[in-house]
Amino acid sequence: MKAVIFTEYGPPEVLQLKEVEKPIPNDNEVLIRIYATLVSAGDIIARNYRNISPRKFRMPFLFWLMTKIMFGIRKPKSTISILGSEFAGEIKAIGKEVKLFKIGDQVFGYNGPSMGANAEYLCMPEDGMLATKPTNMTYEEAASVPFGAITASNILRKANIKSGQKVLINGASGGIGSYAVQLAKNLGAEVTGVCSTPRLELVKSLGADKVIDYTKEDFTQNGEIYDLIFDVLNKSSYSRCKSSLKQDGIYLLANFKMRQVFQMLRTKLIGSKKVICVVSMEKHEDLIFIKELVEEGKIKSVIDRRYPLEQTAEAHSHFESGDKKGSIVITIE
Repeated sequence: MKAVIFTEYGPPEVLQLKEVEKPIPNDNEVLIRIYATLVSAGDIIARNYRNISPRKFRMPFLFWLMTKIMFGIRKPKSTISILGSEFAGEIKAIGKEVKLFKIGDQVFGYNGPSMGANAEYLCMPEDGMLATKPTNMTYEEAASVPFGAITASNILRKANIKSGQKVLINGASGGIGSYAVQLAKNLGAEVTGVCSTPRLELVKSLGADKVIDYTKEDFTQNGEIYDLIFDVLNKSSYSRCKSSLKQDGIYLLANFKMRQVFQMLRTKLIGSKKVICVVSMEKHEDLIFIKELVEEGKIKSVIDRRYPLEQTAEAHSHFESGDKKGSIVITIE
């Protein structure tokens, strides 16, 4: 089968289209013919991990070290030589113990750090992060949903958003933030999205009541007060945002360092305003929940560009350019 592999860390040019052995499903696995997969921030980091220092990494040092060991210290391990965690496709074969799926099922899913979706075929255990594809989405649209939507849902759940609350999403156009905007709106919140100038219309289209261009306005200085500030990429700080939070307000983080962990522990003991750092732990039930929201028309995906498998390196370059407005999808004919 065709697959895009990398055997050394580096720029997009290390990605090469090769013929590799087609996987064979174990007794509890399904064989999926991949039709679409996503270029995510995780792919960019994994491809160039040798140059990702602990300071550049968005999580505490221990997370960086564990990831370094898992990916490979000097060069990528053969187990992650094929990138791509999110995908959509069709089941072509099943193991003899599989009962949840049948041949011909259209599915989508998330393979986490095991990756492997930048290829024509992928094997997944039937009880993994795998579900039948939303009926109202194409393969390309479905492939861009799992990680961002599940992560946003899991993290926002910690804030217990109530109808009528004011919520600000800092980083509202990204893979997690774009779904956080939609999910917060579905919960009845008044949502403000913060992003750069080229992405204002995108965030509006996702349902944000207000949008703020961070290149022109500092949301911490405009006098607005929020019940929740979700700082997706940890681009601000609790000290700057504290005055923009209501009493009992929450400063919520998906990416954080040890400083924010200590702030979380301190605010848990002292004061009414809280810092909450969340590590999203995905479950199969989360994927089913997101699928149902998609089919109810409450969540949509936005695709910026599509690239064929042989142009995966170009897709990575476009991602790193900072010009993307939505998801970058790899299609596999």
